[in-house]
Amino acid sequence: MNGLKTRWFDKVDRECPLNDYPRPQFERKNWMCLNGSYDYAITPAGSETPSKYDGKILVPFSVESEMSGVGRVLTSDNLLWYRRTFRLDSSFEGKRAILNFCSVDWQCTVYINGKEAGSHTGGYNPFSFDITDLLNGGDNELIVRVYDPTDDGHQQRGKQKLKPVGFWYTATSGIWQTVWIEPVSENRIDSVRLLPDIDKGVINIDADIIGSGTLKASIFEGDKEIFSGEIARKCSVPVPDARLWSPEDPFLYTLKFNLNDGEDEVSSYFGMRKFSIMKDEKGIPRLALNNKPYFQRGLLDQGYWPESQLTAPTDEAMIFDIEEMKRLGYNMLRKHIKEEPLRWYYHCDRLGMLVWQDMISGGKPLNPIYAGALPNINVHVKDNQYKVFHRDLPEWREEFKAELKGLLDNLYNCVSICCWVPFNEGWGQFDALEVGKWVKSYDPSRFVDHASGWHDQHGPDFKSVHKYIFPVRMPTKRRLEGRPYVLSEYGGYSWKIKGHVWNFAKSFGYIQYKDTASLTEAFRKLHFNQIVPLVGRGLCATVYTQVSDVEFEVNGIYTYDREILKISEDTIKEVNAALKY
Repeated sequence: MNGLKTRWFDKVDRECPLNDYPRPQFERKNWMCLNGSYDYAITPAGSETPSKYDGKILVPFSVESEMSGVGRVLTSDNLLWYRRTFRLDSSFEGKRAILNFCSVDWQCTVYINGKEAGSHTGGYNPFSFDITDLLNGGDNELIVRVYDPTDDGHQQRGKQKLKPVGFWYTATSGIWQTVWIEPVSENRIDSVRLLPDIDKGVINIDADIIGSGTLKASIFEGDKEIFSGEIARKCSVPVPDARLWSPEDPFLYTLKFNLNDGEDEVSSYFGMRKFSIMKDEKGIPRLALNNKPYFQRGLLDQGYWPESQLTAPTDEAMIFDIEEMKRLGYNMLRKHIKEEPLRWYYHCDRLGMLVWQDMISGGKPLNPIYAGALPNINVHVKDNQYKVFHRDLPEWREEFKAELKGLLDNLYNCVSICCWVPFNEGWGQFDALEVGKWVKSYDPSRFVDHASGWHDQHGPDFKSVHKYIFPVRMPTKRRLEGRPYVLSEYGGYSWKIKGHVWNFAKSFGYIQYKDTASLTEAFRKLHFNQIVPLVGRGLCATVYTQVSDVEFEVNGIYTYDREILKISEDTIKEVNAALKY
């Protein structure tokens, strides 16, 4: 364990950390948080349930992290086990008990009172089991078995690595998001899908009901009720004179559902907004928000924390990153190769921060020829060469597609998400044109960056360019193919500050500077000499690398511990003020 910490380390509730309601987009009144202290054990792969445990682990922090209290590496030769007991309260009487895991990396099996409740594969999407019939009237035992080979396997794992170096980070294994139980009725609302239409002035609702019953809905604009009545499971409800959502005015409507006069009640919210592509007065394609051209100024956001890795130590810590980037003049974050807990997107929704959401990459890293050399001379290879891109087996590709659909379904109602990014820089890329078209057909309401950076397959919706070190230039009309131009990664200017870095000797950055003055001047020149002049010629969005340093990588505008803003605040604000149509 490195020892670097943020200011939130000491604010973590050691009894029940991260105990805010985990699903604000679909909220019920009663729930029980199962975060906290568990017994843990690491045993050889293939072994049975341990009779003796190694010690205590603080859930939901990964076994490798300092925050968990363990700090051990899980390899492909091992299994990780969790154990705790719980007792249900009176709110569960006469109800079904649904056990929810927001994320467990990577493959897990869950047991209740010695009987298997179910299993799940995939390290980022949530899953749940109905455990009602496995419960007893008193203390119940929960055991979770986890297998995670990290980069010894083929699975979607993002930047996790057993031996971290450069821009590859420490693995996150096991439970790394909230565990919770919810009492539900036999007849209940299972899910809702919300799609605003500002042109027609309606919110489209598609509700999935388990069982039967009469569904009612109420919509509130602040404290004012603007609709109340019985609705069909699939319907359009008017939202008259809608107040449109934007980063400048992130207004959210409250939406409440009621099944069978109170048998089940769910609260949600939505924002009236529209993402589209339109041409400006010069005929240049532009990204638009609410039918007006809107320039997106963004940052790459890895979502890592020194004491707790992929898991933010507290809700307050998540909010800090979003609020601070907005204060500096950014209106977009590209959530990079990570799926956050739903509370993070809720904060973006209510605070007004657009989100580009990456899918999690998998497979093995590309050969350097394909990963950097060829793309920098504008050579893009066909991604149906599955062995080149390390997606050899059909089942690996199908697993990716299933998890991609799971990500889209889980995050569909998040107001702030404006763009899906299936593939990044060729990592595990395959059939990106077909995948991009499928994403666009599954969710036509958002943009798609089908192959961010390297190997463009001429798909929707952008000409997406990454450019580090080399000058940023406007692509030719032939390469644009009528698509908007987005600079989806660039910058990466670095400064390592003693006492605020993961490893001073092995720190990595694209171009290194020695102090605030030189870094700030380089940042200013990059933008005013290369980036800002391209806006008038067709540049539609920028994603600067990055929010904060991450482990060995020191490309952040903030240090990893979020203590030092490395670039002059005034200069960042000046640059962002200039990045507009």
